Amino acid sequence: MKIGFIGLGVMGRPMAKNLLKAGHELYVYDVVSKGVEELAAAGATAVSSNKEVAANSDVVITMLPNSPHVKTVILGVNGVLEGRHEGMKIIDMSSIAPLVTKEVGQACAEAGVPMLEAPVSGGETGAINGTLALMCGGDKELFNEMLPVLNAMAGTITYCGGLGAGNTTKLVNQHILAVEIATVAEAFVMGAKAGVEPEVIYNAIKNGYAGSKVLDGKLAMAMDRDFRAGFRLDLHIKDLNNVLETGHALGTPMPLASLVMDEMKYMSANGCGSEDHSALMKYYEKIAGVELKRAEK
Repeated sequence: MKIGFIGLGVMGRPMAKNLLKAGHELYVYDVVSKGVEELAAAGATAVSSNKEVAANSDVVITMLPNSPHVKTVILGVNGVLEGRHEGMKIIDMSSIAPLVTKEVGQACAEAGVPMLEAPVSGGETGAINGTLALMCGGDKELFNEMLPVLNAMAGTITYCGGLGAGNTTKLVNQHILAVEIATVAEAFVMGAKAGVEPEVIYNAIKNGYAGSKVLDGKLAMAMDRDFRAGFRLDLHIKDLNNVLETGHALGTPMPLASLVMDEMKYMSANGCGSEDHSALMKYYEKIAGVELKRAEK
């Protein structure tokens, strides 16, 4: 299949490579040339605009930072819709505000181009390994038709409902993840301040109800003092902002998300924005004057 891929950042590059490995013919574009050059070297065809991607592709996939980028790439000048043709479809895999997904989807429908949303979870490792979790929204028949394309990039694919349902589900995921990282940090910093080694506490509770992937993965990063980004703190701030905007628009309470957002912004302002979102733990460490590091052996 001829597939266009727009947005070749940390996540987009490996996702696009997995489409190439699956045997698809790929046309790529990004405003940053590095990703385009890397994909061209891997066998993709580099083109010069979003419009040109669309003109050459049966399916256009977008993997972009946030809502304004999706609107510009799909709806803007030299955008995807300007290159539309009969039979073309769009899959937006960006994590954006659900209301924007609906807005863009409506514009695409009016232009005769069906759109599916499929925001991802699983970080760079999942993108590289092709094991991402996808949360999809849109027409069910379109979802079924696009499954062979999605399967090349994902290990788990869930149909969540109509357009907007996928990004709503992703926001729920990001909300829980942010608050859980903060909760683990707050509790373990208390334990460390009381003189109990973090690894001892971890081994004692990891198989009980408090056990989780966040406890296993993000606490380990803190204990190893390794905050290299698997998912950047600044990207989680973007997602949490969409959580807050959506919650406030719907009239639902957001006290925990609001509190963690302030903590994340503080850490970003203090040089941690490009680190892994587990760097949020350093907020609690700094206040308490302890580090969640492993005991020296």
